[in-house]
Amino acid sequence: MKTEYDVVIIGAGASGLMCAAQAGKRGRRVKVLDHGPKPGRKILMSGGGRCNFTNRRVSARNYISSNPHFVKSALSRYRPEDFIDLVRQYGIRFSEREHGRLFCASSAGQILDMLLAECRKSGVSLAPKTSITGIEKQTPARGFRVRTSGVSINAPSLVIATGGVSMPVSGATPFGYKVAGQFGVPVVQPRPGLVPFTVQPADKTVLAPLAGISVKARVSTGSVSFKEQLLFTHRGLSGPVILQASSYWQSGAPVVIDLFPDGNMEELLETARRSRPKRHVKSVLAKHLPMRLVQARLDETLLNCPLHSLSRQGLKQVINEIHAWNIQPGGTEGYRTAEVTVGGIDCRRFSSKTMESRGVPGLYAIGEVLDVTGWLGGYNFQWAWSSAWAAGQAV
Repeated sequence: MKTEYDVVIIGAGASGLMCAAQAGKRGRRVKVLDHGPKPGRKILMSGGGRCNFTNRRVSARNYISSNPHFVKSALSRYRPEDFIDLVRQYGIRFSEREHGRLFCASSAGQILDMLLAECRKSGVSLAPKTSITGIEKQTPARGFRVRTSGVSINAPSLVIATGGVSMPVSGATPFGYKVAGQFGVPVVQPRPGLVPFTVQPADKTVLAPLAGISVKARVSTGSVSFKEQLLFTHRGLSGPVILQASSYWQSGAPVVIDLFPDGNMEELLETARRSRPKRHVKSVLAKHLPMRLVQARLDETLLNCPLHSLSRQGLKQVINEIHAWNIQPGGTEGYRTAEVTVGGIDCRRFSSKTMESRGVPGLYAIGEVLDVTGWLGGYNFQWAWSSAWAAGQAV
Protein backbone atom coordinates (compact mmCIF):
# COMPACT_ATOMS: atom_id res chain seq x y z
CA MET A 1 0.00 0.00 0.00
CA LYS A 2 1.27 3.47 -0.91
CA THR A 3 2.39 5.37 2.18
CA GLU A 4 4.12 8.45 0.73
CA TYR A 5 1.96 11.47 -0.11
CA ASP A 6 2.41 15.20 -0.47
CA VAL A 7 -0.62 16.06 1.63
CA VAL A 8 -2.61 14.21 4.29
CA ILE A 9 -5.98 15.73 5.15
CA ILE A 10 -7.81 14.65 8.30
CA GLY A 11 -11.54 14.96 7.72
CA ALA A 12 -13.69 14.26 4.66
CA GLY A 13 -16.22 17.03 5.21
CA ALA A 14 -16.84 20.21 3.25
CA SER A 15 -13.46 21.83 3.82
CA GLY A 16 -11.45 18.61 3.64
CA LEU A 17 -12.87 17.53 0.29
CA MET A 18 -12.57 21.03 -1.16
CA CYS A 19 -8.94 21.32 -0.08
CA ALA A 20 -8.14 17.86 -1.43
CA ALA A 21 -9.59 18.69 -4.83
CA GLN A 22 -7.69 21.98 -5.02
CA ALA A 23 -4.37 20.43 -3.99
CA GLY A 24 -4.92 17.54 -6.39
CA LYS A 25 -5.43 19.97 -9.27
CA ARG A 26 -1.94 21.28 -8.58
CA GLY A 27 -0.51 17.81 -9.00
CA ARG A 28 -0.19 17.04 -5.30
CA ARG A 29 -0.59 13.47 -4.13
CA VAL A 30 -3.41 13.74 -1.60
CA LYS A 31 -4.72 11.31 1.01
CA VAL A 32 -7.93 12.10 2.91
CA LEU A 33 -8.54 10.19 6.14
CA ASP A 34 -11.88 10.06 7.95
CA HIS A 35 -13.08 7.92 10.83
CA GLY A 36 -16.63 7.80 9.49
CA PRO A 37 -18.05 5.27 7.05
CA LYS A 38 -18.91 7.87 4.38
CA PRO A 39 -17.68 11.37 3.52
CA GLY A 40 -19.68 14.58 3.83
CA ARG A 41 -22.32 13.53 6.35
CA LYS A 42 -22.85 17.06 7.64
CA ILE A 43 -23.28 18.33 4.08
CA LEU A 44 -26.13 15.88 3.57
CA MET A 45 -27.82 16.96 6.80
CA SER A 46 -27.55 20.68 6.17
CA GLY A 47 -30.28 23.05 5.08
CA GLY A 48 -33.03 20.54 5.68
CA GLY A 49 -31.43 18.27 3.08
CA ARG A 50 -31.06 21.09 0.54
CA CYS A 51 -27.64 22.45 1.65
CA ASN A 52 -27.48 26.22 2.06
CA PHE A 53 -24.12 26.12 0.30
CA THR A 54 -23.25 29.85 0.29
CA ASN A 55 -24.56 33.38 0.64
CA ARG A 56 -24.28 36.17 -1.91
CA ARG A 57 -23.64 38.79 0.81
CA VAL A 58 -20.57 37.41 2.54
CA SER A 59 -18.28 39.78 4.43
CA ALA A 60 -16.00 39.64 7.47
CA ARG A 61 -18.77 41.11 9.64
CA ASN A 62 -20.69 37.83 9.25
CA TYR A 63 -18.10 35.90 11.28
CA ILE A 64 -17.16 35.53 14.95
CA SER A 65 -13.48 35.04 15.77
CA SER A 66 -10.85 36.08 18.28
CA ASN A 67 -9.08 37.49 15.21
CA PRO A 68 -11.89 39.25 13.30
CA HIS A 69 -9.65 40.16 10.36
CA PHE A 70 -8.48 36.58 9.78
CA VAL A 71 -11.23 35.65 7.33
CA LYS A 72 -10.72 38.59 4.96
CA SER A 73 -7.92 37.23 2.81
CA ALA A 74 -9.44 33.83 2.03
CA LEU A 75 -12.95 35.22 1.49
CA SER A 76 -11.65 37.83 -0.94
CA ARG A 77 -9.65 35.32 -2.99
CA TYR A 78 -12.31 32.61 -3.21
CA ARG A 79 -15.67 34.32 -3.28
CA PRO A 80 -19.26 33.04 -3.29
CA GLU A 81 -19.31 33.71 -7.04
CA ASP A 82 -16.43 31.27 -7.52
CA PHE A 83 -18.25 28.46 -5.77
CA ILE A 84 -21.48 29.32 -7.61
CA ASP A 85 -19.57 28.98 -10.90
CA LEU A 86 -18.45 25.50 -9.84
CA VAL A 87 -22.03 24.55 -8.94
CA ARG A 88 -23.20 25.74 -12.35
CA GLN A 89 -20.48 23.72 -14.11
CA TYR A 90 -22.07 20.61 -12.66
CA GLY A 91 -25.56 21.66 -13.73
CA ILE A 92 -26.83 21.86 -10.17
CA ARG A 93 -29.98 23.95 -9.98
CA PHE A 94 -30.35 26.21 -6.97
CA SER A 95 -32.68 28.81 -5.55
CA GLU A 96 -32.06 32.06 -3.73
CA ARG A 97 -34.01 32.75 -0.56
CA GLU A 98 -34.19 35.77 1.70
CA HIS A 99 -30.95 37.45 2.80
CA GLY A 100 -28.96 36.05 -0.15
CA ARG A 101 -29.09 32.42 0.95
CA LEU A 102 -28.53 29.85 -1.81
CA PHE A 103 -29.94 26.31 -1.58
CA CYS A 104 -29.89 23.30 -3.88
CA ALA A 105 -33.20 23.01 -5.71
CA SER A 106 -33.09 19.25 -5.38
CA SER A 107 -30.75 17.66 -2.83
CA ALA A 108 -27.69 18.39 -0.69
CA GLY A 109 -26.29 15.18 -2.13
CA GLN A 110 -25.56 17.08 -5.34
CA ILE A 111 -22.98 19.25 -3.56
CA LEU A 112 -21.31 16.20 -2.04
CA ASP A 113 -21.33 14.38 -5.39
CA MET A 114 -19.73 17.45 -6.99
CA LEU A 115 -16.93 17.57 -4.42
CA LEU A 116 -16.28 13.84 -4.74
CA ALA A 117 -16.18 14.18 -8.53
CA GLU A 118 -13.64 17.00 -8.19
CA CYS A 119 -11.54 14.78 -5.94
CA ARG A 120 -11.69 11.89 -8.41
CA LYS A 121 -10.62 14.13 -11.29
CA SER A 122 -7.68 15.31 -9.20
CA GLY A 123 -6.57 11.79 -8.26
CA VAL A 124 -7.34 12.18 -4.55
CA SER A 125 -7.27 9.02 -2.44
CA LEU A 126 -10.09 8.76 0.13
CA ALA A 127 -9.82 6.48 3.16
CA PRO A 128 -13.06 6.25 5.17
CA LYS A 129 -13.39 4.10 8.29
CA THR A 130 -9.81 4.99 9.19
CA SER A 131 -8.80 5.44 12.82
CA ILE A 132 -5.70 7.52 13.46
CA THR A 133 -3.62 6.12 16.29
CA GLY A 134 -0.82 8.68 16.32
CA ILE A 135 0.77 11.66 14.57
CA GLU A 136 4.47 12.49 14.69
CA LYS A 137 6.44 15.49 13.41
CA GLN A 138 9.48 14.32 11.50
CA THR A 139 12.27 16.27 9.86
CA PRO A 140 11.17 19.39 7.93
CA ALA A 141 11.68 17.56 4.64
CA ARG A 142 9.62 14.53 5.63
CA GLY A 143 6.96 16.46 7.49
CA PHE A 144 4.53 14.24 9.38
CA ARG A 145 3.96 10.56 9.99
CA VAL A 146 0.31 9.66 10.50
CA ARG A 147 -0.22 6.25 12.04
CA THR A 148 -3.48 4.44 11.40
CA SER A 149 -4.71 1.02 12.45
CA GLY A 150 -3.45 -0.37 9.18
CA VAL A 151 -0.49 1.65 7.94
CA SER A 152 1.76 4.68 8.57
CA ILE A 153 1.53 7.52 6.06
CA ASN A 154 4.22 10.15 5.49
CA ALA A 155 3.59 13.62 4.07
CA PRO A 156 5.25 17.04 4.32
CA SER A 157 1.84 18.73 4.72
CA LEU A 158 -0.87 17.84 7.26
CA VAL A 159 -4.28 19.54 7.10
CA ILE A 160 -6.71 19.49 10.04
CA ALA A 161 -10.21 19.61 8.55
CA THR A 162 -12.14 17.80 11.25
CA GLY A 163 -14.81 20.44 11.87
CA GLY A 164 -16.22 21.39 15.26
CA VAL A 165 -17.97 19.25 17.85
CA SER A 166 -21.56 20.24 17.06
CA MET A 167 -24.05 17.65 15.79
CA PRO A 168 -22.25 14.55 17.11
CA VAL A 169 -24.74 12.43 15.17
CA SER A 170 -22.85 13.57 12.05
CA GLY A 171 -19.65 12.06 13.46
CA ALA A 172 -18.22 15.24 15.00
CA THR A 173 -15.45 14.74 17.58
CA PRO A 174 -12.82 16.96 19.28
CA PHE A 175 -10.01 15.10 17.51
CA GLY A 176 -8.83 18.19 15.62
CA TYR A 177 -8.43 20.14 18.87
CA LYS A 178 -6.35 17.30 20.28
CA VAL A 179 -4.04 17.37 17.26
CA ALA A 180 -3.57 21.12 17.66
CA GLY A 181 -2.81 20.65 21.35
CA GLN A 182 -0.24 17.99 20.56
CA PHE A 183 1.74 20.57 18.59
CA GLY A 184 1.35 23.32 21.15
CA VAL A 185 -1.33 25.25 19.26
CA PRO A 186 -3.93 26.70 21.67
CA VAL A 187 -7.67 26.22 21.31
CA VAL A 188 -10.20 28.96 22.05
CA GLN A 189 -12.77 27.37 24.40
CA PRO A 190 -15.49 25.82 22.18
CA ARG A 191 -19.21 26.29 22.85
CA PRO A 192 -22.39 25.54 20.89
CA GLY A 193 -23.48 28.08 18.28
CA LEU A 194 -26.57 28.51 16.10
CA VAL A 195 -28.49 26.64 18.77
CA PRO A 196 -31.95 26.99 20.41
CA PHE A 197 -32.29 28.46 23.89
CA THR A 198 -33.78 26.62 26.82
CA VAL A 199 -35.60 28.75 29.40
CA GLN A 200 -35.84 28.99 33.17
CA PRO A 201 -38.47 26.70 34.80
CA ALA A 202 -40.80 29.61 35.61
CA ASP A 203 -40.65 30.90 32.04
CA LYS A 204 -41.11 27.41 30.64
CA THR A 205 -44.44 27.09 32.46
CA VAL A 206 -45.68 30.21 30.68
CA LEU A 207 -44.05 29.64 27.28
CA ALA A 208 -44.49 25.90 26.71
CA PRO A 209 -48.18 26.31 25.74
CA LEU A 210 -47.00 28.65 22.95
CA ALA A 211 -45.07 25.84 21.21
CA GLY A 212 -45.48 26.08 17.46
CA ILE A 213 -46.13 29.83 17.32
CA SER A 214 -43.76 31.72 15.03
CA VAL A 215 -43.45 35.51 14.78
CA LYS A 216 -40.97 37.97 13.35
CA ALA A 217 -38.86 39.41 16.17
CA ARG A 218 -35.73 41.37 16.89
CA VAL A 219 -33.48 39.65 19.41
CA SER A 220 -30.60 41.50 21.06
CA THR A 221 -27.80 40.19 23.23
CA GLY A 222 -24.81 42.27 24.22
CA SER A 223 -24.11 44.70 21.38
CA VAL A 224 -25.64 42.65 18.55
CA SER A 225 -29.19 42.20 17.34
CA PHE A 226 -30.92 40.20 14.62
CA LYS A 227 -34.37 40.43 13.06
CA GLU A 228 -35.89 37.21 11.73
CA GLN A 229 -38.48 34.60 12.70
CA LEU A 230 -38.73 33.44 16.30
CA LEU A 231 -40.23 30.03 17.08
CA PHE A 232 -41.62 28.97 20.46
CA THR A 233 -40.88 25.32 21.31
CA HIS A 234 -41.74 22.95 24.14
CA ARG A 235 -38.23 23.44 25.51
CA GLY A 236 -37.76 27.16 24.94
CA LEU A 237 -36.99 29.50 22.04
CA SER A 238 -35.76 28.72 18.55
CA GLY A 239 -36.08 29.94 14.97
CA PRO A 240 -33.48 31.75 12.82
CA VAL A 241 -33.34 34.88 15.00
CA ILE A 242 -32.62 32.85 18.14
CA LEU A 243 -29.99 30.74 16.39
CA GLN A 244 -28.21 33.87 15.19
CA ALA A 245 -28.22 35.47 18.63
CA SER A 246 -27.12 32.26 20.36
CA SER A 247 -23.66 32.40 18.79
CA TYR A 248 -23.03 35.71 20.56
CA TRP A 249 -24.85 34.96 23.81
CA GLN A 250 -22.82 34.51 26.98
CA SER A 251 -24.12 32.18 29.69
CA GLY A 252 -26.08 34.07 32.32
CA ALA A 253 -26.65 37.13 30.16
CA PRO A 254 -30.15 38.46 29.42
CA VAL A 255 -31.74 38.59 25.98
CA VAL A 256 -34.07 41.38 24.88
CA ILE A 257 -36.84 40.47 22.43
CA ASP A 258 -38.92 42.90 20.38
CA LEU A 259 -42.06 41.02 19.31
CA PHE A 260 -43.24 43.85 17.04
CA PRO A 261 -40.00 44.92 15.32
CA ASP A 262 -41.56 46.52 12.24
CA GLY A 263 -44.14 48.58 14.11
CA ASN A 264 -44.55 51.13 16.87
CA MET A 265 -46.87 49.89 19.61
CA GLU A 266 -47.33 53.34 21.15
CA GLU A 267 -48.40 54.90 17.84
CA LEU A 268 -50.65 51.92 17.10
CA LEU A 269 -52.53 52.18 20.39
CA GLU A 270 -52.76 55.97 20.34
CA THR A 271 -54.16 55.93 16.81
CA ALA A 272 -56.68 53.24 17.77
CA ARG A 273 -57.67 55.19 20.88
CA ARG A 274 -58.54 58.24 18.77
CA SER A 275 -60.56 56.29 16.21
CA ARG A 276 -62.30 53.70 18.43
CA PRO A 277 -61.73 54.56 22.11
CA LYS A 278 -64.05 51.81 23.42
CA ARG A 279 -62.05 48.99 21.87
CA HIS A 280 -60.11 46.79 24.27
CA VAL A 281 -56.33 46.61 24.19
CA LYS A 282 -56.41 42.93 23.22
CA SER A 283 -58.54 43.53 20.14
CA VAL A 284 -55.90 45.93 18.80
CA LEU A 285 -52.97 43.63 19.59
CA ALA A 286 -54.73 40.56 18.18
CA LYS A 287 -54.59 42.09 14.69
CA HIS A 288 -50.81 42.08 14.80
CA LEU A 289 -49.76 39.23 17.13
CA PRO A 290 -51.10 35.74 17.96
CA MET A 291 -53.61 36.02 20.82
CA ARG A 292 -51.97 33.21 22.80
CA LEU A 293 -48.71 35.14 22.73
CA VAL A 294 -50.41 38.39 23.74
CA GLN A 295 -52.11 36.65 26.67
CA ALA A 296 -48.79 35.20 27.80
CA ARG A 297 -47.14 38.61 27.83
CA LEU A 298 -49.89 40.75 29.41
CA ASP A 299 -52.35 40.17 32.26
CA GLU A 300 -56.08 39.93 31.56
CA THR A 301 -56.92 43.18 33.35
CA LEU A 302 -54.70 45.16 31.01
CA LEU A 303 -55.82 43.24 27.91
CA ASN A 304 -59.49 43.87 28.69
CA CYS A 305 -58.95 47.54 29.40
CA PRO A 306 -60.82 49.91 27.01
CA LEU A 307 -58.40 52.16 25.15
CA HIS A 308 -59.97 55.32 26.56
CA SER A 309 -59.24 54.04 30.07
CA LEU A 310 -55.64 53.01 29.38
CA SER A 311 -53.34 54.97 31.70
CA ARG A 312 -49.86 56.19 30.75
CA GLN A 313 -48.45 53.53 33.06
CA GLY A 314 -50.60 50.87 31.37
CA LEU A 315 -49.49 52.07 27.93
CA LYS A 316 -45.87 51.93 29.00
CA GLN A 317 -46.34 48.39 30.31
CA VAL A 318 -47.80 47.22 26.99
CA ILE A 319 -44.93 48.82 25.10
CA ASN A 320 -42.29 47.24 27.33
CA GLU A 321 -43.85 43.77 27.29
CA ILE A 322 -44.07 43.74 23.48
CA HIS A 323 -41.06 45.80 22.38
CA ALA A 324 -38.61 45.02 25.18
CA TRP A 325 -39.26 41.58 26.63
CA ASN A 326 -36.26 40.86 28.83
CA ILE A 327 -35.61 37.17 29.42
CA GLN A 328 -32.63 35.26 30.75
CA PRO A 329 -32.25 31.90 28.98
CA GLY A 330 -31.61 28.87 31.14
CA GLY A 331 -28.99 27.75 28.64
CA THR A 332 -28.88 26.23 25.17
CA GLU A 333 -29.79 22.82 23.83
CA GLY A 334 -26.07 22.13 23.50
CA TYR A 335 -23.99 20.44 20.84
CA ARG A 336 -26.72 17.90 20.12
CA THR A 337 -28.72 20.40 18.09
CA ALA A 338 -26.13 23.16 17.55
CA GLU A 339 -25.39 23.73 13.88
CA VAL A 340 -21.87 25.04 14.50
CA THR A 341 -19.17 25.33 17.13
CA VAL A 342 -18.07 28.76 18.34
CA GLY A 343 -14.36 28.80 19.20
CA GLY A 344 -11.80 26.26 18.07
CA ILE A 345 -8.13 26.21 17.07
CA ASP A 346 -6.71 29.68 17.63
CA CYS A 347 -6.45 31.24 14.18
CA ARG A 348 -4.09 33.90 15.51
CA ARG A 349 -1.42 31.20 15.23
CA PHE A 350 -2.05 30.65 11.49
CA SER A 351 -1.41 32.53 8.26
CA SER A 352 -4.63 34.07 6.95
CA LYS A 353 -3.32 33.65 3.39
CA THR A 354 -2.24 29.99 3.45
CA MET A 355 -3.91 28.57 6.62
CA GLU A 356 -0.47 27.26 7.68
CA SER A 357 0.62 27.28 11.30
CA ARG A 358 3.15 30.01 12.07
CA GLY A 359 4.91 27.82 14.60
CA VAL A 360 4.62 24.34 13.08
CA PRO A 361 5.71 24.33 9.39
CA GLY A 362 3.55 22.08 7.24
CA LEU A 363 0.60 22.04 9.64
CA TYR A 364 -2.61 23.57 8.29
CA ALA A 365 -6.13 24.03 9.70
CA ILE A 366 -9.25 24.90 7.70
CA GLY A 367 -12.99 25.22 8.07
CA GLU A 368 -14.97 25.01 11.29
CA VAL A 369 -12.16 23.47 13.35
CA LEU A 370 -10.64 26.96 13.45
CA ASP A 371 -11.91 29.73 15.72
CA VAL A 372 -14.13 31.10 12.94
CA THR A 373 -17.92 30.88 13.15
CA GLY A 374 -20.29 32.22 10.52
CA TRP A 375 -23.85 33.42 10.80
CA LEU A 376 -26.77 31.25 9.83
CA GLY A 377 -27.36 31.38 6.09
CA GLY A 378 -24.53 29.70 4.16
CA TYR A 379 -21.67 31.65 5.72
CA ASN A 380 -20.06 28.62 7.36
CA PHE A 381 -20.01 26.67 4.11
CA GLN A 382 -18.46 29.64 2.33
CA TRP A 383 -15.74 29.76 4.99
CA ALA A 384 -15.16 26.05 4.39
CA TRP A 385 -14.76 26.60 0.65
CA SER A 386 -12.61 29.73 0.97
CA SER A 387 -10.26 28.49 3.68
CA ALA A 388 -9.92 25.13 1.91
CA TRP A 389 -9.15 26.82 -1.39
CA ALA A 390 -6.49 28.97 0.28
CA ALA A 391 -4.79 25.96 1.86
CA GLY A 392 -5.14 24.00 -1.38
CA GLN A 393 -2.97 26.57 -3.15
CA ALA A 394 -0.23 26.28 -0.53
CA VAL A 395 0.13 22.66 0.59
